Amino acid sequence: MDISFISALVILLLVMDPVGNIPLFVSALRNVEPARRARVILRECAIALAVLLAFVFFGGTILGVLSLSDASLTLAGGLILFLIALRMIFRHPEGVFGEGAGGEPFIVPLATPAIAGPAAIATVMLLVTRAPERVLEWCVVVTIALLVSAGVLTAGERIANLAGEQALLAFERLMGLILTAIAVEMLLSGIEGFIRGL
Repeated sequence: MDISFISALVILLLVMDPVGNIPLFVSALRNVEPARRARVILRECAIALAVLLAFVFFGGTILGVLSLSDASLTLAGGLILFLIALRMIFRHPEGVFGEGAGGEPFIVPLATPAIAGPAAIATVMLLVTRAPERVLEWCVVVTIALLVSAGVLTAGERIANLAGEQALLAFERLMGLILTAIAVEMLLSGIEGFIRGL
């Protein structure tokens, strides 16, 4: 399954789920001074960008050390995406990632796993292993996805107030349905790759 630039960007944005993360960010930043919230969000997005770019450049080395095949990574990425999609559709009270929040957050749970979580890391590693010659393109994809996420999350409180909780929940479920289809496609691609490798 050859992944285009736009497809990779859409998949990564769906996995990061900035709209679905708005309630988590609003809750986590409730005790932070309003004037400081935007800076905290930008800091967490910058940390998430650094984490994902590290996996763009060193993900292949990690896979080599662990002796993981392309098919196994595709299957694992598809499975993780599928589980995340299910939690987006059937929303849990504690959120998609199951974290609570208190005080000013630093790295956990906002930078990771809310933004640069296991699914995002697996997606980035999958992109690099399927097309290592396009590593600079994947860096651009990751950067754009983080800029979009930062913009959405910075405006999170205003979006939440305008749209309302039910509208955000409905949108997240719609994104979960789309992500489910992408996850199934990845699983089928991984199974096909595994069968070809026998």
